[in-house]
Amino acid sequence: MRTPGGCMKRDFLDVTDFTKNEIDGIFDLARDIKKKLKKGKFDRPLKGKTLAMIFQKPSTRTRISFETGMYQLGGHGIYISPDEIGLGKRETAADVARVLSRYNDAILARVFGHGILVDLAKHASIPVINGLSDWSHPCQILGDMLTVLEHRGGFGGLKVAWIGDGNNVAHSWIHMAMRIPMELTLACPNGYDPDRALVAEAQKTGPGRIRMVRDPVEAVRDADVIYTDVWASMGQEKEAAKRKKAFKGFCVNEALVKKARPDVKVMHCLPAHRGEEISEGVLEGPHSIVFDEAENRLHIQKAILVTLMRG
Repeated sequence: MRTPGGCMKRDFLDVTDFTKNEIDGIFDLARDIKKKLKKGKFDRPLKGKTLAMIFQKPSTRTRISFETGMYQLGGHGIYISPDEIGLGKRETAADVARVLSRYNDAILARVFGHGILVDLAKHASIPVINGLSDWSHPCQILGDMLTVLEHRGGFGGLKVAWIGDGNNVAHSWIHMAMRIPMELTLACPNGYDPDRALVAEAQKTGPGRIRMVRDPVEAVRDADVIYTDVWASMGQEKEAAKRKKAFKGFCVNEALVKKARPDVKVMHCLPAHRGEEISEGVLEGPHSIVFDEAENRLHIQKAILVTLMRG
């Protein structure tokens, strides 16, 4: 499908929608954009362009970073609340995609069901970007990897330990291991593993090495990065008490961090439940690069927007 400008349109629903070379190019572009911003320089490659931002789930970082990013790039982000569309209820994703394609230059959607994103992408003639779904969170992981790149200088020999729920963010880490050579070890309680078919595919295709374990201590041994997320994601609030019991022993606290490399970095996509999946001391401590990764959502998403919309 071609965009109104005549170019072949690209969607970004998962990390694997980009090749390894394209991901490297996005990192380079994001670093350049960030460097210029710190010097007070603003390129405006998206001047006059608009991004329709559909939100079924509320957000702090996703909305603000995309809206700010579009402004800094010379364009405009238009926030669309859940009540304004009633996506999938009041109006179908297919109809919304076709209408917004007549008005805008790209669509960002933060949704519950990943199928909605697939439908939007299928029927839109403009790029569709995954701002989060129950399946994956690719913008988050690209921002995370940009942060790792800044702190390590490269990805050679990278060992990442995922501690907690095998959720959408874990899926995107697995997707990243299908593009970037790394050792990814996921420690999840029994019954809370990531999608088995995805894990099997990633283990088969590489280039990253993926392991599943039950013991967080085993997972963090020699890790360069420890990553965690909330135990109950948005929409799982009724499971919170059950999950809190199941995840006992999976808190990223000072004792666990000491089992990793002395220079280990700790990451969390936020919002954090301090005292549950991560301790206050670790989140605010010397190993934490949590707020660096939060900032890098802005820079990496600007690079994604330019890559998809500039053509």
